[in-house]
Amino acid sequence: MNTVLRLFVVAFGLLASMLAQAQTYPERPVKLLVPLAAASAVDIVARVVGDKMGTILGQRFYVEDQPGAAGMIGMRAVAHSAPDGYTIVVANDSVLTMIPNVKSDAGYDPQKDFVPVARLVSIPLGLIASPGFQAKNVKEIIALAKEKPGVINYASGGIGSPQHIAMELLMRSAGIKLTHIAYRGITAAVAGIIAGDVPLGFTATSAIFPLLKDNRVRLLGVSTAHRMEQLPEVPTLSEAGIPGYSFVAWCAMFAPANTPPEVVKKLNAAALQALKDPDVKKRLVDLGFQIEGSTPEELGTYLRQEYQRTGDLIRAANIKAQ
Repeated sequence: MNTVLRLFVVAFGLLASMLAQAQTYPERPVKLLVPLAAASAVDIVARVVGDKMGTILGQRFYVEDQPGAAGMIGMRAVAHSAPDGYTIVVANDSVLTMIPNVKSDAGYDPQKDFVPVARLVSIPLGLIASPGFQAKNVKEIIALAKEKPGVINYASGGIGSPQHIAMELLMRSAGIKLTHIAYRGITAAVAGIIAGDVPLGFTATSAIFPLLKDNRVRLLGVSTAHRMEQLPEVPTLSEAGIPGYSFVAWCAMFAPANTPPEVVKKLNAAALQALKDPDVKKRLVDLGFQIEGSTPEELGTYLRQEYQRTGDLIRAANIKAQ
């Protein structure tokens, strides 16, 4: 057997083996790695959707939170995992489009090291303020910020986080200057707002509902283009004084690069079926998420567009890693 024929036989054998594995996938539990903290918006989505995917595919889909370094540790771990469909990442736009645009040494390339599976949800943000903050609405914040540029502080979960980028867009849209206070994670940032250490900031609306019940924060507006059905009395930021403002974070599922297409296809089908399940939809919508869903190809296109758009905003705002 000549060399070319031998290589062909080996390649054909590998392809046949991969196809056979894809047909029987999954044969053991699947890890959904979340590169952010437990109880984060992404963690919640991964658990709700993953639980249903496990029922659909007949194997347990379990969540493992691996936070650290603004999500980079978890993303690197998945990028170096075996491309066999048994380690999947559920991540938000921060680690996919923001952090890699801010840090050249992120240690992973979101467009080369991963293969898209499915876009899961959009994550609306709410602009919250400490109860004692003197500005009671968005127009008063703008007026105060124009009178005293840079005096008002705002909190975020870190440089390049969705809350940071959302506020940069707000400042550019309103023509004001606020001072950024970067916390190590959004949980700490919200705690700082509740305590009055920092008066203002964005967070996912899914995290706001319990805070509103006992008036720990004031919700000044939501970042979506239209009012949210869960918060019909709360104006959009566009209505509240920043015409045209719109920003939502998002959450999606990716596999390591070179994961067999048939495995990706199975994962995508299961994710979309889970998102259409009435109980899953109700749980996610009640928490403030907006159901999306996509093909792998649609998610790949969306990632490229969002990576460029976010990168342009980061460069225009001169956001640098520290």
